[in-house]
Order: sequence, then structure tokens, then C-alpha cells
Amino acid sequence: MAPGHVAYGLGAQYGMRVTAETVMAWERGTALPGDRELMALAGVLWCAPGELLAAASTLREHRIARDLAVDDLARVLGMTPSAYRRIEETGRWRGNERQAVALCEALDMSAARFLTVTGRDEELADLLTRAVTTRWQAYVRPVDKLVPLDRILLQSALEQLHTDYQALMVSTLSWNTTGRDRAGTAGDEGREFLDRVVEEFWRTAGV
Repeated sequence: MAPGHVAYGLGAQYGMRVTAETVMAWERGTALPGDRELMALAGVLWCAPGELLAAASTLREHRIARDLAVDDLARVLGMTPSAYRRIEETGRWRGNERQAVALCEALDMSAARFLTVTGRDEELADLLTRAVTTRWQAYVRPVDKLVPLDRILLQSALEQLHTDYQALMVSTLSWNTTGRDRAGTAGDEGREFLDRVVEEFWRTAGV
């Protein structure tokens, strides 16, 4: 179907005034259709809404890929639709731990992906850095509030990460100097250290 045919279908079937130029902009990624437009577009093209998206990178895209309306997902989470919509618009999670678990289940999303789409990777990296370089037990609760993982699994992952880090520090110094100093290093070295800590945490947690 040419863009003009798609635009015509949107008007004829759904009463939407959309031009061929707008359809072309959607195809190129220079403009994004709203929820109602995306649902209608899927109807015109005889496909699921999720098939029109590339790899989901936001909460909105994950929700649409699962063909869930805002009202339905908000009901599952025990939120008002307006409260959930604000989360999608800002990209910042404002729910509690139970709601985070429910969101991951509803959207079939891993804990690691949840942290990424809610913009809290940096916060996790900071907590994990402190956990592996000091007393990991003190960071179980802060990490638990952040990551929708079983508490026992989380404790085991933090303990193992701390043990592995300390062993590397003593035997090979392959993680360089002290963790707190390394984590505070500006530039690429500091970023590399934080990325490695987070990567090891998810690997240890089996996520």
C-alpha cells in the first residue's frame, strides 16, 4: 500500500484526517503516531500494533506491543490512568515494588529492561558500586526498592558479586585500585567500571 492508500484507509475506516505526508513521516521515524492513530494504522494494515514498532525502548512501546490500553494496564497496576500516563510521559517510575513486579509481568519485561526504560540504570550502578566495595548487606533494601527481583535472589546476587569483586581485587587487581576510587573516575574508565558492575549483577542474578 502506498502512503496515500494508508491515509485514505485511516479516513474511510476510522474518520481520521491524515495526509500521505504524515504517513511517510511515520514510516521514516521523523514523526510518531499517537495511541489511537497507531491502533487505527494496525487495523488498516491488518496487523498487530506491536508489529509496527521496532524493538520497544519505552514503556509506551512495550505497552502497545502487548496490545494494552492505558486504562487496562493502570487497572492491573492499581493506579489511576492519569497517574500511569504521567509515568509514560516522563519515563520515571513512581509506583511501588508490588506495582513494578506487576508491570514487568503485564508487559513481559525483564527486571533489567524495566530499569532501562524507567531511566534508573545510573542509580542502580551507584548502589551496586557501593555494595561491592563496602558491606553489601547494607544495600539489599535500597536495591530491592529499585529492582523488581525476589529478595532471596537479590541477596544471593549481591553477596556473590561482592565476593567475586573482592577476590579479583586481591588476586589480580583486574578491577583496578579501589572500587570507590575507580567508580569516581571521570570519563571512559569510570563509565566502563559502572557498566561492568551492572552487567555482572544481572549475570549473577540470572536476568
